[in-house]
Amino acid sequence: MSERQGYRGYIATRPVRGSRVPQHVQNLAVRDHAQRNDFDYLLSAVEYAMPGCFMVLETVLEELPALEGVICYSLFMLPEETSPRREIYRRILDAGCTLHGAVENIAIRNEDDIRKMEDIFMVDEHAAKLLVS
Repeated sequence: MSERQGYRGYIATRPVRGSRVPQHVQNLAVRDHAQRNDFDYLLSAVEYAMPGCFMVLETVLEELPALEGVICYSLFMLPEETSPRREIYRRILDAGCTLHGAVENIAIRNEDDIRKMEDIFMVDEHAAKLLVS
């Protein structure tokens, strides 16, 4: 088996948590996260703008056997629905990789990290509902 290449960045063209962040700024955050953690950074894949589209992320997930992991600009770029999000975690861990959120400075390396991240998603969802009501 060949040696893994490094960490693929993953950035968005659509809003993240309601805010548009220029791609060059997202790349700065991803590169900074890689540098602070002494990771080999690979250029970022850029997700399509259509809401709910994760075609580019799917392509990144297909690269996992050759990667050490993925650095998302934000873990809130992942699907809002729990089941598809958990499937992404599973695929990353099953490939022996890690998933990082540059903005949140969070890494998912194991089941305990998944539980912590899902708690954050649950609190965020609950807070959003409170703001609407």
